[in-house]
Amino acid sequence: MNTDRVVRNARDALRDAGLRGSFLVRDLDTGDEVDLDGDTVFPVASLVKVPLAVVTLERVRRGELDPAERVEVTPGRMVAPGPTGLSKFRHPAAVAIEDLLYLAVAVSDNVAADALFALTPPAEVDAAVRELGFDGISVRHVMHDLMDTPAERFDAADVHLAHSLAITAGTTESGHPVPQLDVSRANTGSARSYAALLTEIWRPAALHPATAEHVRRLLGDNVIRHRLAPDFASDASRWSSKTGTLLNLRHEAGVVEHADGQAFVVAALTESTVPAAAQTGVEALMGRVARTLRDTVRSGRAARV
Repeated sequence: MNTDRVVRNARDALRDAGLRGSFLVRDLDTGDEVDLDGDTVFPVASLVKVPLAVVTLERVRRGELDPAERVEVTPGRMVAPGPTGLSKFRHPAAVAIEDLLYLAVAVSDNVAADALFALTPPAEVDAAVRELGFDGISVRHVMHDLMDTPAERFDAADVHLAHSLAITAGTTESGHPVPQLDVSRANTGSARSYAALLTEIWRPAALHPATAEHVRRLLGDNVIRHRLAPDFASDASRWSSKTGTLLNLRHEAGVVEHADGQAFVVAALTESTVPAAAQTGVEALMGRVARTLRDTVRSGRAARV
């Protein structure tokens, strides 16, 4: 199928569902790729936990951090609201750095991520990521700041009002009165920048192989599997990924590894124009679009064999 037509049809389907997106699929072996607005920059929400994990594990490798060192987490003192993990704890806990990494990445635990940010602040993570060559990813704030949005000031019954604000208050230059949605102030990236990071994690050149292997394991343990996993996980393939969600933002970036040895990076970053928190149809559409792009890259490879 003509690649331009595939991308055009995908963009139309996203628009009809009220989505603007940045998608990129890359064959890890050949480098062949297809993208849909792959350079569009978005606030990345919990996708920032991937570069956080990379930088933390590099510090562990260099002996700057002890993975067994226990970090005290006290409810009320280190508060980053979230639906999982330490965010729901009611009593003090001591958690090893290596276990905080698991919670932050595989369970998307915001408190665990902020405990790691306390060891390596956002500015240091940002500098380290750039030293590795990933200029398209910006790390500016901790997860607690990410969660301090208008959504927290609305009751569950009125959460659509927070989504309406997120949708309508932005500027044409991607500015926003909500700092976490303003690309000049938020943690940001694009499908292309996160695809580059995942390519390095699966095919390390600048990154130490031990660090890359550990991050791959964390992404493989991801328990949030309702977005792209249904289109990529099977008995004959392995899907490893990280999601990111904030107000009208829905993201996921990962790698699908097939039993025949082929592997593809898949990055999907989207924002919705529909003021609703639960949009299962949108989640499913993201998966279908991503799989269609993957199928296009895969068929191009098959045609050359």
